[in-house]
Amino acid sequence: MSEAALTLADPSLLIVEDDRPFLERLARAMEARGFAVTACGSVAEGVAQIGRQAPAFAVVDLRLGDGNGLDVVAALKQKRPDARAIILTGYGNIATAVTAVKLGAVDYLAKPVDADDVVAALMSHGGARIELPQNPMSADRVRWEHIQRVYEMCNRNVSETARRLNMHRRTLQRILAKRAPR
Repeated sequence: MSEAALTLADPSLLIVEDDRPFLERLARAMEARGFAVTACGSVAEGVAQIGRQAPAFAVVDLRLGDGNGLDVVAALKQKRPDARAIILTGYGNIATAVTAVKLGAVDYLAKPVDADDVVAALMSHGGARIELPQNPMSADRVRWEHIQRVYEMCNRNVSETARRLNMHRRTLQRILAKRAPR
């Protein structure tokens, strides 16, 4: 896979991740695979960098300290429609994966992830069949997915989501702050 990265016409890559050690490891690994990496630690930095020079590729964390990584993907696709972006997250769910794809992300990867998986996702051109999971989702996971879908439908508005789900707002905030159940 590193050969494909070395032969790119534009190897510019933006990585937006607030976990500094992971950001540095991923940046080094992607540089070793031939990408010209720019690393940012927040949504604001990522959007500002896109404003200066939109990269051909982007790897963006979903949940960042100052906001949602989907905003970075949207800014990138607006500035450079041909760019290929992927979302990384430890909070994977169907609703945000669908939203990421609608905004222009080419893939959605759950952490932990290694550089080879990132390169494969950035360089893939679709058409590959994904294996079906061996085990169905648990009831807790189905509940989590439903909450996330309604949350995205409400444009990530916690109060409106809580009203629609007939749930206390603080309870919903606690649920949203946790990782997805298995």
